[in-house]
Amino acid sequence: MHAAQAQKEIFVNEALAKLDGLLHLTVEGEIDTPPANPIDGEAWIIGSAPTGDWANHAGEIAMRQSGNWLFATLREGMIAFDKTAGQLARYDGEWLRASPVAAPVSGSTVDAEARAAIGNILTALASAGILPTS
Repeated sequence: MHAAQAQKEIFVNEALAKLDGLLHLTVEGEIDTPPANPIDGEAWIIGSAPTGDWANHAGEIAMRQSGNWLFATLREGMIAFDKTAGQLARYDGEWLRASPVAAPVSGSTVDAEARAAIGNILTALASAGILPTS
């Protein structure tokens, strides 16, 4: 902010709203078109071909606050919980998400205890949002 800047509270309020949206970032998913009836507090990853209010904001985060869209530029290392995917996503030039891991089902030696342990690990990773739930 600058000395004698008019309406400083507008800039402070917008900065606090962005901070609120990005601090524990949870996105609804990734889309190109703004939702028809957005709810304050929602955040979305904007796809590569945005339309409407999101035009010219490709690849940004759109956060709905006080009936308006606030946009944030992606930074390497950003982490968001993607509600649609049900898992964490990390930004490194693109959004990276863990791929599903299949539980073991065959092999020449079957060890029930090892399979149970691996199954428990996969369940725990999915519950933590690291692996997808499917």
